[in-house]
Amino acid sequence: MKILVINAGSSSLKYQFIDMETEKVIAKGLCERIGIDGKFTYKTDSVKIDAVDAAMPDHSAAIKIVLDALVDEKNGVIKSMKEIDAVGHRIVHGGEAFNSSVLLTDDVLNVIEGLNELAPLHNPANLTGVKACKQVMGDIPMVGVFDTAFHQTMPAEAFMYALPYEDYEKLHIRRYGFHGTSHNYVSKRAIKMLGKPVEDTKIITCHLGNGSSITAVKGGKSIDTSMGFTPLAGVPMGTRSGDIDPAIITYLMKKHDLDAKGVDTYINKNSGVQGISGLSSDFRDLDKAAAEGDKRAQLAVNTFTYNVKKYIGAYAAALNGVDAIVFTAGVGENDREVRKQILTGLEYLGVDVDFDYNENCPRGEEVDIAKKDSKVRVFVIPTNEELMIAMDTASIVSK
Repeated sequence: MKILVINAGSSSLKYQFIDMETEKVIAKGLCERIGIDGKFTYKTDSVKIDAVDAAMPDHSAAIKIVLDALVDEKNGVIKSMKEIDAVGHRIVHGGEAFNSSVLLTDDVLNVIEGLNELAPLHNPANLTGVKACKQVMGDIPMVGVFDTAFHQTMPAEAFMYALPYEDYEKLHIRRYGFHGTSHNYVSKRAIKMLGKPVEDTKIITCHLGNGSSITAVKGGKSIDTSMGFTPLAGVPMGTRSGDIDPAIITYLMKKHDLDAKGVDTYINKNSGVQGISGLSSDFRDLDKAAAEGDKRAQLAVNTFTYNVKKYIGAYAAALNGVDAIVFTAGVGENDREVRKQILTGLEYLGVDVDFDYNENCPRGEEVDIAKKDSKVRVFVIPTNEELMIAMDTASIVSK
């Protein structure tokens, strides 16, 4: 079975074409600046077309360009669209309506559209990608894979906020959690690496990047996660504040003369490690500056790692122990110093890290950086959200 994975944004569209028999990516790329001037990237084992100009007035045109590339006589990887068995779409918010991936029928799309106000920047763009595919590809099955679905197994005490209950019933205010596709994928890989029965496993997954979230996974299911009603909650991130005292919001509005939109921008785009450092949201820049003696850059990194460590401790309590801690995503997979800071001082949990190996372990591979006799395994697992989407899509279409 061959699956096309689509991740549509407001003016961009990422894609991967995957052969599920081998889980090999046959082709991948990006359509960007849709509705502006259009740039197209396409890569296979033997072909690389990088950011060439291509007219993309809308997402339907972008999808057509992708399909034309896949079947192109010279550079294509299939002979016709009939070789595409299904399309898997990343959809950010499924609310409480969807606790798993689903076939995208008209009724399902109507429900997703009704959730747009919960993710106004993402869901409409995701839906645009679905509708564009349906317009161009006809009856090829489409599956929606939700960032929030993995976290729908959280118990009520974990997802409820201490607000009037009517706000949950009528306004749907609760903890939803995000990065679910990534947490789902790496926790499954960790369970396999542990070699224990799924139901006996207790895992803490740390998706650390420009956006970061921590999840407690018990028996293969999410029981708590750091992001909340929106992806703003949890640990400090690249430009997002993470958890703060709610009263700070009204205080900032008064002191900086901000309206609701202004304060939303302030805590989403001007805060986080960029706000603390005054330098950058990129940890590579922060690490370099800190090594050169920049105290604010070091403070930004320390604040981030301290908060991740606190969440690990909290989730070890929620899980009543931990078998493995997993690091994934751009920072989690690649920033060895960040991992070291987070893991130092977790000996009380039974974590015994080989810090020399942490410094020298290969990148892009699944590795265990804990010492042989450590009670808790520490895995670095490259995330693969596209493969997870393709796996869910293949499973649903097969049924």
